[in-house]
Amino acid sequence: MPRMQRGLPQKMPIKGVKHIIAVASGKGGVGKSTTSVNLALAIAGMNKRVGILDADIFGPSIPRLMNLSGEPELTGTEDRLVPLTNFGVKCMSMGFLVGEEAPVVWRGLMVMKALQQLLHQVEWGELDLLVIDMPPGTGDTQLTISQQIPLSGVVIVSTPQDIALIDARKGVNMFKKVNAPILGMVQNMSLHVCSNCNHESHIFGDGGAERTAKEMNLDFLGDVALHSDICQLSDKGQPVVVSRPDSKHAQYYKAIASKVVAKLWPSDAASSSC
Repeated sequence: MPRMQRGLPQKMPIKGVKHIIAVASGKGGVGKSTTSVNLALAIAGMNKRVGILDADIFGPSIPRLMNLSGEPELTGTEDRLVPLTNFGVKCMSMGFLVGEEAPVVWRGLMVMKALQQLLHQVEWGELDLLVIDMPPGTGDTQLTISQQIPLSGVVIVSTPQDIALIDARKGVNMFKKVNAPILGMVQNMSLHVCSNCNHESHIFGDGGAERTAKEMNLDFLGDVALHSDICQLSDKGQPVVVSRPDSKHAQYYKAIASKVVAKLWPSDAASSSC
């Protein structure tokens, strides 16, 4: 009898979902979840059916950012979780299954079981795009997702600060090792805009993520400034893309979304340019 050879698990598509992208960061606190939400909403505004999966089991942010609460219902036949919806975007998060202030104190096996449920036991219906808001770092969750589902691409979020860029490079290299296509880098908090006088200052450094993208042969998707409006609206569950769609802050995300859509649906970009 021939010896069994071990290999990577076969990737399983998520039923009804055409494209899946991961929004990732090497370090926490760089605005990855805010980017995930506003990117998803901006793409939904381009006539795409979009969902958001919060893959951060220990620190879910999507319920607050999307102003959603309550426990998901189950489908009648297969006991699949039904996503909650706001602003026209379907959402699923561990935060819907535990209290907002309840800690998730689990070992790795329990975390992986929960992640499997979020990946494969959710009734998304038909989606053009599922945006996965990843936890920070390069751990089990990132490895599981990149090996088990077919990612159309990864968006890396970083601030211009050197300490954040060191970890962003690690994230890029991890996704390269598992052959996940990287759509590009977003530079968040690229500059600080004073809410009183609109003075701009590069408090975290100038252009670090853009230079890193160039050095690593990645596309640079765009900048997002650090402004109190983005932070305050996010905390209220009113993402800037939907609450102030014509603002300069919303335009940052819409410009990034246009580049992502052009990569995922090149035929759309070609037809719009005709």
